[in-house]
Amino acid sequence: MRRLRASESVRAMVAENVVLPENLILPVFLTEGDGNEPIASMPGVERLTVPALVEKCRALLALGVRGIAPFPKTPPEKKTPDGEESANPDCLVCRAIRAVKAAVPEMLVFADIALDPYTTHGHDGVLNAAGTDVDNDATVERLVRMALRNAEAGADFVAPSDMMDGRIARIRAALDAGGFSRVGILAYSAKFASAFYGPFREAVGSRKSGVGNVTGLTKKTYQLSPANRREAVREALLDEAECADMVMVKPALPYLDIIRDVRERVGLPVAAYQVSGEYSQIKAAAQLGYLDCEAARDESLLAVRRAGADIILTYFAEEYARDFRKKRL
Repeated sequence: MRRLRASESVRAMVAENVVLPENLILPVFLTEGDGNEPIASMPGVERLTVPALVEKCRALLALGVRGIAPFPKTPPEKKTPDGEESANPDCLVCRAIRAVKAAVPEMLVFADIALDPYTTHGHDGVLNAAGTDVDNDATVERLVRMALRNAEAGADFVAPSDMMDGRIARIRAALDAGGFSRVGILAYSAKFASAFYGPFREAVGSRKSGVGNVTGLTKKTYQLSPANRREAVREALLDEAECADMVMVKPALPYLDIIRDVRERVGLPVAAYQVSGEYSQIKAAAQLGYLDCEAARDESLLAVRRAGADIILTYFAEEYARDFRKKRL
């Protein structure tokens, strides 16, 4: 067996999996501020202004990365219990999408569809009158409006990350009726109630719901239990039946078995999201000298790809693509 491992050239020739820059989507954070803002819990990641995002997209395309997923940090004064700012055609994300598509039309934009960056309580939907639960159907109505606004701005895909029941079918119908039949849906189909989202919640300012609120409501009432495999597959199959174009598993590394399960059961492209906590733990360990950051980064992405992901959302996308290009030159 070792004859096929004897040199770098042989190992590269017989490699069963490879992560290409084209397989990656970079999640990006947006700010209304005058300058970029470092995110303390995510070393090397900043909230970007809209002009900075446009320049970032130009650099990404040059490296072979063809997709971004923008997430806003909404100013507190624009947050409401029902997340009405999410349907504002001039909200930060819509302005960013228009700017990117005008300047870098080849860049694919995957617009997040969820209310948590826009709600005062930090949940992904509208609460019921008692504040004890997320109202599924009322939330779906707002998600439909949000999806239409993002499609109008120029998004190539809308990406519902809320985990409400039935939202994929409703969004697909609304997009088609609104003249956006070419806009795709990347469904967050198996999004788990994970401990690995902490840095993201700091980045978008929705941390409040992560530690509970006055009602005691948690995201466990709509996100998947980490204990469940079969349920994740059922969610992905439902989204496929409701006309999603791609399905996603989130997080990635702690859920490689789920990625494989979904890959084997679903005929659509499968995405996986290497989330903020996965990124930050590698960066933090490397800063302490416990890991080689580049080697751990590359191995983690390869593991996700090997498990069956066609597409990987990762905060490592730009630096991985830059290093990948250097190695190929």
